[in-house]
Amino acid sequence: MGFGVFIHRSDSIYDDSPAERYQFPNQYLRRVEACIGDWIIYYEPSKVAETRGYFAIARVQQVIPDPGTAGMYLALIEAGSYLEFANPVSFNGPSGPVERGVVNEQGRISGRAQSAVRPISPDDFKRIFELGFAEGAPLLPRIDADVRLAQLDEGEQTPFIFEKQRDRVSLTVSRVLRDRVFRRIVLRAYDERCAVTGLKLINGMGRAEVAAAHIRPVEANGPDTVSNGIALSGTAHWMFDRGLISLADNLEILISRHTNDSEGVRSVINKSGRALEPRKRSDRPHPHFLKWHREHCFKQ
Repeated sequence: MGFGVFIHRSDSIYDDSPAERYQFPNQYLRRVEACIGDWIIYYEPSKVAETRGYFAIARVQQVIPDPGTAGMYLALIEAGSYLEFANPVSFNGPSGPVERGVVNEQGRISGRAQSAVRPISPDDFKRIFELGFAEGAPLLPRIDADVRLAQLDEGEQTPFIFEKQRDRVSLTVSRVLRDRVFRRIVLRAYDERCAVTGLKLINGMGRAEVAAAHIRPVEANGPDTVSNGIALSGTAHWMFDRGLISLADNLEILISRHTNDSEGVRSVINKSGRALEPRKRSDRPHPHFLKWHREHCFKQ
């Protein structure tokens, strides 16, 4: 086993879904197999407009031949392991590349930095991980249950733990950290504004009165990725979770026929009749998760 870096572009031509699978050609097979059972970091190259740099971690569960494309393989991602960074990490830090393994003996960036799949040292992995999850100024939670979770986490020494075992580095990521990071990245994508009502309400304590809702719940193997999230105010969140409203792939807000006050629901929906869309296309709700919500939650 070993840590790795997988390059993924938001405009990728490959059949990638970072929280679920990573498609790659035969030439990278041995490198990907070396990561089975261990953690990898996703990286988006600087050539991509509004690049996210190093933007997420995940654990590789297994590698299989792609049943749909000859000569291609799929790295299957362990369910629930994918987690986007609270703070995307740039390739270059104050003292040069944060991934120091791409620097050659002459102090220059080597061709290794162009490899779509490459091994990464435990020290480089730890450095990028810590930058990605540095607390900074976290978004404050909205509901009492979230406040209790935040207080619980504040009592811990760190939200992540590295332990030296048999000269390897093992990683523990708490559910509390996942919830806090998910809230942070989703509210940032929606500018702390409810996607259904369009309202941006900040209370007297400076908290955004909006929650980060999973489209496909964690209990149903929904990942903690911004494309599986949407910012919703209390009433909209309640209706969404109970299937009284849902979203079409074009983000049209759907109202269930089982709603006892359809006109009342329409009155709180923003005038466009569509959910607000994040500025970045990569942050937009993925049709894969929207379809799941319509089929498993929405009351037709």
